[in-house]
Amino acid sequence: MQIVDADEMDWTHRDEGGMDLRRKKLAVATGGEDIGASLYELPPGEKAWPYHYHTGNEEALYVLAGEGALRLDGERHALSAGDYAALPADERGAHRVINDGDEVLRYLAVSTMNDPDVIVYPDSEKIGAFAGAPPGGEGERDVHGYFRREDAVGYWDGEPDVERESE
Repeated sequence: MQIVDADEMDWTHRDEGGMDLRRKKLAVATGGEDIGASLYELPPGEKAWPYHYHTGNEEALYVLAGEGALRLDGERHALSAGDYAALPADERGAHRVINDGDEVLRYLAVSTMNDPDVIVYPDSEKIGAFAGAPPGGEGERDVHGYFRREDAVGYWDGEPDVERESE
C-alpha cells in the first residue's frame, strides 16, 4: 500500500474536443487496482468528458470546491462543495460535469475498474469498447475503439464460411 500527497503530484492537462481540464490519477499513483480515483479541476465555462454512461463500471463524484452542474440521466442538477453523486453502471448513470460557476470546480471522481467495459454516448450515438485495461486505467488494451451505433451489423453479416472454403 502506498500513500501519496496530492499536493505533491503533477497535474495532467487535457485540452481536446471542446474539453479543458486538469487531472491527478490518485489511484494509479498508489497502485490501486479495483477502485480508481482522480482529482479533477474544471475551469469556469468548461465541460468534462462528453455525456456518457458505463455498462461495466459504477462511478461517483464528490465536489471539493466551486460550483457547477451535473447533467445526470438527462436532467441538470446544481453542484457545490460537499455534494456527492452516485452514477450507476447503466443509463441512469449517464452524466457530464459542467462548470457554469465563476471559480474552478474541483472534484474527486471514483470508479470501479472492471475490465472489459462498454461506454455509451447518448448524444452522439457512439459506443466505446475497452478490454485489457479499464477506462482511466493504465496498461495496454487488447480492444479499444469507438463506434457509431448506426454502423452496427448483424451477428452473421460478413462472416466467411472458412470451413466450407477449405474443403
